[in-house]
Amino acid sequence: MQQKRNIQIIEWEDLDKRKFYSFGLFMTMAIRATVYPATLIRTRLQVQKGKSLYTGTYDAFCKILRSEGLRGLYRGFMVNTFTLISGQAYITTYEVVRNYVSNYSKDNTLKSLLAGGSASLVAQSITVPIDVISQQLMMQGQGEHLTRFKVKPKSSGAKPSMSFGQTRDIIAQIFAADGVRGFYRGYVASLLTYIPNSAVWWPFYHFYAEQLSKMAPSDCPHLLLQAMAGPLAAATASTVTNPMDVVRARVQVEGRTSVIETFNQLIREEGFWGMTKGLSARIISSTPTAIVMVVGYETLKKLSLRPELVDSRHW
Repeated sequence: MQQKRNIQIIEWEDLDKRKFYSFGLFMTMAIRATVYPATLIRTRLQVQKGKSLYTGTYDAFCKILRSEGLRGLYRGFMVNTFTLISGQAYITTYEVVRNYVSNYSKDNTLKSLLAGGSASLVAQSITVPIDVISQQLMMQGQGEHLTRFKVKPKSSGAKPSMSFGQTRDIIAQIFAADGVRGFYRGYVASLLTYIPNSAVWWPFYHFYAEQLSKMAPSDCPHLLLQAMAGPLAAATASTVTNPMDVVRARVQVEGRTSVIETFNQLIREEGFWGMTKGLSARIISSTPTAIVMVVGYETLKKLSLRPELVDSRHW
């Protein structure tokens, strides 16, 4: 623990790991359920050509809600819950790498950058197949014509559902068309998106928290400052990495094989502004995500402190 910092960071060795993982599962699930509609909207906006279907985030939200109902905003959510595994892998990798790097450097920015990038590398290796399937399910409905795979229509009179039957249908189609490699389509694009995003987010999060702590009264709760720093870091990271996120979405949904070719085509067809597609939805989704994640994560670490350290951390 670095005592000289205005906001003390609870490090890996300070935690009761049993509590950490137990509480962490509930926290991650709550975050996923909260931001999933914005993730679905972002995906549809990024994949559409120009403004052929939606004119923006609010328009997409209204149209989906009107034509597909609330359930339409949660297409593919059940499959996406399997990312709970990658979420735990991310947290563990981040804390372990951060702890390891601290043996060689006390620089917080360096520790956060290396740990954030490493955590994203591990998590994306687990997440990409889940994303490929859930994104195909997200596009069913109004965006169905933009994807290669379509859920087979049910027999007349059958009750429409968002069951695992649709998921099995999509998985079978992906495997028949592309084999196992189909589930890792866009893997490189995902790494090029999320490793920088994670590597940028953590250093900026600690930077903004420190700057806010210098401006705030000494008795201001640290959790409040951290909750403000999270969205600022998320907006910064989202803006920096959004171009690659647009390419990633198109590679995975449209079945492309070349990141560079997809990038070049996007520039030719839609110009520079094509790189900003879905950015507002991404920032909108990342803001509550960041607040919930920061408050949840910092609370999780506080609750998971080893008993002898509970009274030693300012809250």
